[in-house]
Amino acid sequence: MSRTVYLNGDYMPEEDAKVSIFDRGFLMADGVYEVTTVLDGKLIDFTGHAVRLQRSLKELDMASPIEMEDLLEVHRELVKRNNIDEGLIYLQVTRGAPADRDFVFPDPEKTPSTIVLFTQNKPGLANSPAAKTGMKIISIEDQRWARRDIKTVQLLFPSMGKMMAKAAGCDDAWLVEDGHVTEGTSNNAYIIKDGKIITRNLSNDILHGITRAAVLRFAREAQMEVEERAFSIEEAQNADEAFVTSASTFVMPVVEIDGAKLGGGRPGPVAARLREIYLEESRKTAI
Repeated sequence: MSRTVYLNGDYMPEEDAKVSIFDRGFLMADGVYEVTTVLDGKLIDFTGHAVRLQRSLKELDMASPIEMEDLLEVHRELVKRNNIDEGLIYLQVTRGAPADRDFVFPDPEKTPSTIVLFTQNKPGLANSPAAKTGMKIISIEDQRWARRDIKTVQLLFPSMGKMMAKAAGCDDAWLVEDGHVTEGTSNNAYIIKDGKIITRNLSNDILHGITRAAVLRFAREAQMEVEERAFSIEEAQNADEAFVTSASTFVMPVVEIDGAKLGGGRPGPVAARLREIYLEESRKTAI
């Protein structure tokens, strides 16, 4: 049985969903996206993702094709129709499909935005075995565009970074610019030293992670010390622990960086506790 997806106001089988070859998301990566987690059939941090979506659209001067209250209902309907207990909902908005290819933005009054949503069923997402073993990462030069705070569909270099990591026998890559880690290919990066959680401060250099915001809030509420600043790979290799956060991995320990093992190559207690707190607290407020 195929998935039910949402395209431009209609629910339909995935095999029936078609987007024009002139869509600017296809031709120019002119689009933004969000990924919302589903746990126990409920949406995790939906409001945070909806607010960030609106910010991304505004930063790109792109029209929103849907009101936020309607967007919530679409998410819920897709969860219901696809019987998702644990998984993800992918949302993408592009500048639409004008009559032909052109670098100049089309008139939004004549060319409506394209909106697509689909589900990904991920049983066992919250109990991922990787959380028990941790991730191995490599470092690579950050060669992305400068506005990483906008969650665009321009994901070619992050994809290349993941393939570099795979070729090296590792799980992911951390991106480095001017000697400091910006973030992971699809996640925010953290180290822990003497009980202090250290992560890059917010700017145009990194994505303003929704999971990041929640984890740091929960950490502070648990009386953990947080310092938002840049750090180097060398500092990370000498840390007590490291981890990443994202909507699909929650809090995921990092146990090796460019061949240097952290904590004897095993996940540490702080990252494990943060993952536990995040899952517990997020489930309480899921909708």
